[in-house]
Amino acid sequence: MKYETVIGLEVHVQLDTNTKAFCGCSIEFGKPANTQTCPVCLGLPGVLPVLNEKFLQSAVRVAVALNCTVANHLKFDRKHYYYPDLPKNYQISQYDNPLAANGYLEIDIENKKNKIRILRVHMEEDAGKLIHTDNASLVDFNRSGTPLLEIVSEPDISSAEQAYEYLTQLKSILEYLEVSDCDMEKGSLRCDANISLRPQGQTKLGTKTEVKNMNSFKGVRDALNYEISRQQKQLQKGEAIIQETRLWNEEKQKTFSMRGKEEAHDYRYFPDPDLVPFIIDAKTIEKARQDLPELPQAKKARFGKEYKLTDYDASIITANQHTANYYEQAAKQDPSLAKPLCNWLMGDIANYINTNHIEMKKLKEILPVKKLVDMLKLIDNNTISGKIAKQILPEILESGKDASTIIQEKNLSQISDSDQLESIVEQVINENEKVVDEFKNGKDKALMFLVGQIMKKTRGKANPQLVNSIIRKKLST
Repeated sequence: MKYETVIGLEVHVQLDTNTKAFCGCSIEFGKPANTQTCPVCLGLPGVLPVLNEKFLQSAVRVAVALNCTVANHLKFDRKHYYYPDLPKNYQISQYDNPLAANGYLEIDIENKKNKIRILRVHMEEDAGKLIHTDNASLVDFNRSGTPLLEIVSEPDISSAEQAYEYLTQLKSILEYLEVSDCDMEKGSLRCDANISLRPQGQTKLGTKTEVKNMNSFKGVRDALNYEISRQQKQLQKGEAIIQETRLWNEEKQKTFSMRGKEEAHDYRYFPDPDLVPFIIDAKTIEKARQDLPELPQAKKARFGKEYKLTDYDASIITANQHTANYYEQAAKQDPSLAKPLCNWLMGDIANYINTNHIEMKKLKEILPVKKLVDMLKLIDNNTISGKIAKQILPEILESGKDASTIIQEKNLSQISDSDQLESIVEQVINENEKVVDEFKNGKDKALMFLVGQIMKKTRGKANPQLVNSIIRKKLST
């Protein structure tokens, strides 16, 4: 029997506010354990929480960007469960009346658009953090009370690849909105996946498992692929799927059972008596909608049209807000360089940034837009070759010097003098008679070898187009 996959994702996003959701404690990451707490976030008797205004503003901003309907009437609920890192034994959350619902996010895989519906977006506070050592489990309450947004999709995702693309698009939108750094290593973005299989063509959902402990989008994709395979094998054997929570083990590339899956009634939800219900007026919601920046999909379409980028190139360049802004500033300085700019940003520059663990937003500091544009102009006017540009790029990034200065200091200007190159071509032809014969017999690869030898003799400074032309001319006579 053939089965189809049904996946729904629950994404938790820590929002970039200065203070916690319901108290004045800082949420700065990396501070000594238990130094950013107070009676409110520790849930001591007699305390009164107060809603962080920026938390609400950022949450509404995300909701409208995801095409959701924002509720006018809001309330908070208490979600009860015991865990060592939950000091109150309940979490302030939203249950039956979430901030927003009925939205959607479009993903694009192989030029095919898929609309993934958003079931709900709700506000809650984060729990603390357990730190396990060889001899003990320690609790750090610094994270307890951090503003958290949970974004729950409908089960509209049908493959691990779609889940990966959905998360990529969602992260990009959140970064464009500047509401979170979305750093999975810091726990700013976390994802749980609900997955089930059902016979192909059937509408009734199968028994689902929830997968947790995935620390990267690749981890989500790998965990889902494993779980799809595991459930398929069980169903084909006639074995039932158990509804449970499973943990992903990155090292073993397997999921393991953690506990039976809780239902909503297990949490004993009830309205928080310390946080009164309130109304968001329509003007506030409309203002949030009007203040939205140009989001990734819209920017991708515009870049494709204005800068003649392919769909693939535009999607890569616009995936990161800082990359998109850098690219556009550079392209506006010289629109004729739009394609080369894209290639360099996706290629050598991206490789340098990733290798050296540099944030894209810091690129302007180490490579001002004008320096990159000036280097590409030198390639365009044949002052240097692309090969030489690749050689000097790291020095530009590390020394702060511009391309012209480095070229002058190292005498790297491209050789475009025909007479000078002809003598070198003659020498290479005389040294490689066998390769010359191969070229004359129709082997074009032989030409590339000869060009390579000339580039070697000139230390990469020869104009490759001119060299190619001279060789063809000499060998055709």
